[in-house]
Order: sequence, then structure tokens, then C-alpha cells
Amino acid sequence: MKKLLGALCASLALASAHAAVEVAGVKFDDHSQMAGQTLQLNGAGLRTKFVFKVYAMGLYLPAKAKGAQAVLASDGPRRIDIVTLRDLTAEQFADALSEGLKKNLSEAEQQALKADSEAFRATLLALKEAKEGTRIQIDFVPGGGTRLVVNGSPKGDPIGGLDFSNALLRVWIGEAPAQGDLKQALIGE
Repeated sequence: MKKLLGALCASLALASAHAAVEVAGVKFDDHSQMAGQTLQLNGAGLRTKFVFKVYAMGLYLPAKAKGAQAVLASDGPRRIDIVTLRDLTAEQFADALSEGLKKNLSEAEQQALKADSEAFRATLLALKEAKEGTRIQIDFVPGGGTRLVVNGSPKGDPIGGLDFSNALLRVWIGEAPAQGDLKQALIGE
């Protein structure tokens, strides 16, 4: 019995070592592999709308950064990792991103990124829906652009450069974030 209890405790300790943060039942590991590099979990939080849980989200960077400016100054690979907590249409998700871009970018920035924004929106809309539990990753690789990955499967072509990746990040960590407490959770404040 002691051996069984000891093995159970060891298993639980090992499992918790791989799950840095749990948000609304979604586990975000301490590290994530992307583009041959290990990224660190910078922060994770919950997006709600009214009283509904919409998605859990984690942000991975090459090294931890504290504050929005430090995150945006990170020019290495990065991953926005989202797990839906309710069924969403692709249009709902795309509309929310478009609204976030409008709130956080100047007219000039919006115009400069218009082609990238439209291409990303088209890639999102092609998904049609994101059922509860869908894992949506928005991966940026320097020199390779931003790519949408859904449940481990890349969608569409890579889009834009660091400026477009930063614009997307600003939806959550910009001056007018989607949700204030989510911003604080992602940027480590």
C-alpha cells in the first residue's frame, strides 16, 4: 500500500511539474516547443464576456518579459495559445480580433497592416467554427510570419512580419485590451 501511495504521489508531482498553470480547467505547460526553440510561459488567463467563460489563453516567449512594452519588444518566436471554453463561430472570433485591432492601432497602422489583417481574417473564416475545447495557436516565427494552427494543424499561409504579430498581441495587451485582468495575467503584472 505504501508503494502504491508513493507511486501515486510521485505521479502527481511529475504531472504538476509539466503543468505550470491551470486556467478554467485548461493546463498550460511551463514550456512549449516551436520553430526548434523552447518558449517559456509568460502568463495565462481567462477571457470572459459578461458572465460566460469564452477561452483560456497562454502567452509563450523565448524568455519571460514583464509588462506590455517588454513583451512587444521581444522579437523572437512567440505563441498565443487559446483553448475555447464554449462553441464559437469563426466569424465571432474574427470579428473580435478585428475590433481589437481597431481599438489598439492608429488609422495609419491599420492601413499599413490591412492586407495582413484581411489575409488572417480570411484564414480564420475558413475554419467556420471552433467547438468547445478547440486549441487555437497563433505562432510567430521571425522571418517566417504569423501562422494559425488549429488543434495542431497549420491553417493558411504565414502572414506578415513582427509588426503584424505585435498588432495581434496588442488586441490582448495593448492600451485598450480585450480584458484588463487577462492583460495583466499575460504580461506578468
